[in-house]
Formats: sequence, structure tokens, C-alpha cells
Amino acid sequence: MTQTRPAADRRHASPPRPVPRRRVRPDVVTWLSVYLLLLFVIPSKLVIGPLGSAGAPSMVVGLASLLLWVLTGVGAARPRLSGPRLIRVSLALFLFSVGVTYVIAMSRPVVSNEMSPADVAILALLAWSGVLLLAHDGITSTARRDVLVWRLALASGALAVLGLAQFVLGELLVDRLALPGLTLTAPYELGERNGLIRPQGTATHAIEYGVLVTMLLPLTLHVGFEHTERRPLVRWAPAAATLVLVPLSGSRSAYVGAAIGLVILLLGWKGSRRKIMLGVTAVGALAGLVVAPGMLSSILGLFTGASEDPSVTSRTGSFDLAGEFIARDPLFGRGLGTFLPTYRIFDNQYLLLLVTVGLVGTVLFLGIGAATVRVLMRVRRRAAGTDARTYDLALALTASVVVGFVSLLFFDAFAFPMTMGALFLLVGVAGSLRARA
Repeated sequence: MTQTRPAADRRHASPPRPVPRRRVRPDVVTWLSVYLLLLFVIPSKLVIGPLGSAGAPSMVVGLASLLLWVLTGVGAARPRLSGPRLIRVSLALFLFSVGVTYVIAMSRPVVSNEMSPADVAILALLAWSGVLLLAHDGITSTARRDVLVWRLALASGALAVLGLAQFVLGELLVDRLALPGLTLTAPYELGERNGLIRPQGTATHAIEYGVLVTMLLPLTLHVGFEHTERRPLVRWAPAAATLVLVPLSGSRSAYVGAAIGLVILLLGWKGSRRKIMLGVTAVGALAGLVVAPGMLSSILGLFTGASEDPSVTSRTGSFDLAGEFIARDPLFGRGLGTFLPTYRIFDNQYLLLLVTVGLVGTVLFLGIGAATVRVLMRVRRRAAGTDARTYDLALALTASVVVGFVSLLFFDAFAFPMTMGALFLLVGVAGSLRARA
């Protein structure tokens, strides 16, 4: 027979204790968040002095990521990740081809000035690969992946806010940052174009900054639409800051990247979301014309006057010289990192890849992008109608990765750690969705 407590006892009973929040233990996402912080917050020109050009804090953590991936065995086969791992296989093939070019390059007579840059280039590639592999195999929780995506969006918003401050104030601001143990490799410079400041955030150059922000733009829009557990003002702030920053970047690569990313998103979105984005774009364009009437003509001038722009003619004028070097070693190139900027700046990473790692390496590098897009499209098909957030995240990552790979046409991206570090991280996050493919 069930006994009931007296009314007096029930009145004086202690209220139920609140359930304590469960603490999240440090994991792969925590580690990658530290990497993200070092990559975006510390200016690229600050390095650990004794390590020289290989001493960027983000590179050190990237190399540690590769070691962590090996030691913890996160790359071991998991039942959830059945089937061919396209991204990992494509990365392995590219790394093997780069290793072949390195061996070939070091077996020939080499100019002494080329040896150190070649070693640094290999270390940088291994660091980026470590981040990719750790994210690809180490992120197993959907909730934790969403946390990392949110932090990527926040990073984009913070970079955009810094760029807006640089544009308005006409100051770099980051040149006031001094961190113990870090050495400045080159003086800071704030560039201009058509009389307007070109913001660069913490990046080495305004081109890298514009590419980086537009590469992350699709993720900020994904967060705004899908992370509804957060307040609207909070989740939309990164996208708003990034969208305002893009027209002020003064960079053709940023405009092209933003256009490509938005087109991919608009093609993938349906119904009201597409209409909302088109409306926001139209309103933003009108507001820009009112606030800065000369901005539109300045942007259009970057494209209509491209044939007379020294930066464009320098790129097109590099084709003949690049062709001569490609003809000497068409398959495997002369070695990654051995073609120094003092020889020629191509401002085209694919042209530089053809020279340094040859046709084989360039095709295999493009294979990483193709494999990533294929995996994401497969994830998107599987998630259709069952998982709206994953469905949209696959589209956003597709747009981000495509923007990243296309943007390599506009500058020597392997010499810019923020761009490549972010791109390889995005590919790794895309690979972590492989569990649903």
C-alpha cells in the first residue's frame, strides 16, 4: 500500500535542486578553436623569433595537430565512416606527389636560398594537413561541430569589425599589438586604392583578408538562418558585419568570391530564404549608394579598367615566364617553395603550383576540392527532409570551399597562412560530415 506524506511535510519539503550544467571536456573542437584563435587573432607577420618563417603560432599548433592525429589514433577506421574516404585519399595522394617533387628537387643542384623556403613550404603543408585530418576524423559530435561552425562565424564577424574600424579610422590598429616572444617579420603597411583605405584585418595583405572574409561569409549566413537557439541579434551579427565589409574591401578577389558564394547559396536555397537574401542584397546596395555614392563607381572601375591595372597586367604577363618553367618539369615541377618571390610574383597559386609541383600535383590538389564538394553533395542528398541544419551546412560549406579554391587564382595563397589554414580547416569540417554520406 502506497503511503503519502502529510501535508505539513510536503509544505516544508526542500525544493528540487537545479540540475548542474554538464561541463564539456576539452576535445578536438577545443583544440581546433585554439588553432582558430591563433590563426585569426595573431597577425600573420608575428612569428616565434628563433623559428623564423616557420614560427607562426598557428603553424606550430598545426604541426602539433598532425602529431596529435597520429598519436591519438583518431584516424583509425570507424564503423560510422564506412566506404571510401574521398577527402583523406585525395589529400594523401597530393602529399605523396609533393613528397616526390621534394625528393627530385633535393637530388638536383639547388640554389642555397631555395632550400630553406622549400622546407618551410613542406612544414606549412603538413601543418594545414594536420588540422584537416584532425577535424575530419576527430569531430564526431553534431553538437560540437555546430560549436566550431559558430566560432568560425564569430571569427569572420570579428575580422569584419576590425576591417570596418580600419576603413573608418584609417589606421591598422594591429600594429599596436605587441606579444612577448613574437617577432615582427616585416613592417606593417595600410594600403589604399582609388583614394580609399583597403582594410586587411590581421592578414598579411588586403587580398588575403578579402578572400578570407568572403570564404567564411556562407557560414555566417548558415548560422544566421539555422542556429535559432541563439537570439536573432547575436546569430545575425557576424553575417551583418561581413556583408557590410565586403563592398568596402576594395578587392576584386573579395567581390568575385562573395558573388560566387552567394550564387551557390541562392541556387541551393528555396522559397522565402532566397527572397529574403535577394531583398537584403538590394537594400544593402541602395544603402551603399546613399552612404557612399562613389563606392559603386570605384567597384565598377576595378573591373572595367582591369586591362590597364598594373596588378592585372602583372598577372597576365606572367604566363609566358611560367610556361618556360613548366616546360622544363611538366609532370612534377621544380619543388614546392623553390620558386622564390624574388624571381617573379605570379599572383596565381595554380600557375605557381604548375611550376613547383607540376601537372600531377596541381591536378591532385584540385582533386581535394572536387572530393570535398562530392562528399558535401552526397551529405546534402542524404540529409534532405530529415536534418535541415546538416542539409544547409553542407550547402554553406560547399560555397565556402568553392570560393576558397577559386580565389587561389588571384594570389599566391600558399604564402599566406591565414587563407590556407582556414581553407584546410573548412575541408576537414566538411569531411566530418562524412558520417552521414
